[in-house]
Amino acid sequence: MSEQNRKLLVVEDDPGLQKQLKWCFEDAEVLIADDREAAISELRRHEPPVVLQDLGLPPDAEGVEEGMRTLQQILKLAPHTKVIVVTGNQDSDNAVRAVGLGAWDFYQKPVQTDTLKLIVDRAYRIHALEEENRRLQRATADSPLAGIIAVSDKMLKVCRMIEKVAPADVTVLVLGESGTGKELLARAVHDLSTRAEQRFVAINCAAIPENLLESELFGHEKGAFTGAVKKTLGKIEVANKGTLFLDEIGDMPLSLQAKLLRFLQERVVERVGGRDEIPVDVRVVCATNQNLQNLIADGGFREDLFYRISEITVNVPPLRERGAGVLALARSFLQRYAEKQSRSIKGFSNDALQALQAHDWPGNVRELENKIKTAVIMADGAMITGDDLGLSVEGEVTESLNLREVRCRAESEAVRQALAATSGNVSKAAEMLGITRPTLYDLMQRNDITGPA
Repeated sequence: MSEQNRKLLVVEDDPGLQKQLKWCFEDAEVLIADDREAAISELRRHEPPVVLQDLGLPPDAEGVEEGMRTLQQILKLAPHTKVIVVTGNQDSDNAVRAVGLGAWDFYQKPVQTDTLKLIVDRAYRIHALEEENRRLQRATADSPLAGIIAVSDKMLKVCRMIEKVAPADVTVLVLGESGTGKELLARAVHDLSTRAEQRFVAINCAAIPENLLESELFGHEKGAFTGAVKKTLGKIEVANKGTLFLDEIGDMPLSLQAKLLRFLQERVVERVGGRDEIPVDVRVVCATNQNLQNLIADGGFREDLFYRISEITVNVPPLRERGAGVLALARSFLQRYAEKQSRSIKGFSNDALQALQAHDWPGNVRELENKIKTAVIMADGAMITGDDLGLSVEGEVTESLNLREVRCRAESEAVRQALAATSGNVSKAAEMLGITRPTLYDLMQRNDITGPA
């Protein structure tokens, strides 16, 4: 942001200090407001990235409550704004309270212009970096792999595999625990394929009773059974020219597995109660959280069907195996739900970050999303805590006897987690790691790390 394009809102009722601050920031467009109503009006009209606000505002110029209310209203209307509060000399308690409500920083009177300019300049730089990060995230959200955050090597491998497989018109089987994002990957296969302009039709084989699943898949003719008052197309026909996603394929009844196998071999369907063979051109993607090999051994799944649906198999790692991906996903969910709830929450406290990394996540990404959503609603301050998440740090660190391997792995993981925790901000990550920026760049190059994807 150039000096000429900077807008700075000064919320201050002292005319002398107003003039001093205007002179101090003469290279910026300084907007003046002397009370809450004027401040909100200027905020709505000009949307300044940085606000310099006195806590003593009329009609409570000797107190701080009006200033605190003004701060909260500013952050509710513009949660990304950097608000720097100006407090009285030795008034550290109210400064800390203001930061807890979401203020970015504070400064105590009497004003020393050189120091204040440094604080304001830093606020502009941070705001610009965060705005660029949000822009890149919005651009990523428009891509076919939207919503898939890949930081760990395992998830990066899955994404590369999806990109290679999608254009090839083959049947794909996605395997993974419940809540790992299997449907999201199935949609990515469709969106990256030559069928992207056609329909993506999903059906959960475990959610529909057995006596209705056949009709849902293959359709039925009028009068085929009681209640069949008209001809109805099945999901397979509806997906013609597009992609059919069979979720929880491991729960499909054996009686229907034979009929599905025939469709995959012949590419024709027969509606329930009908005799005509109807050709259908559809790409099939299946998913399950079950071990199909065990089901085959127990007689619960046809082996010939397994080989038909698994021309390509994609194994999705559980969240506990994604390393820094937990923090990257947590940051993404925090941003999404903070915006939805109009909450000015800046990030996670240290205990929350530790708890996020230590938790085993049996419910995977779905559990993480629910935890973050609840925490955003329940949080009292500007930072999500471990208590807000309902998590505590538990478990022991697994040790290895190969010290060189441990050092390399720990070094790489620490860099990835720091970058994920700071949304890719190299300066903040270096500060978190206790090293210089050049050293961090060297470690990133050595470990082939480009930052969060």
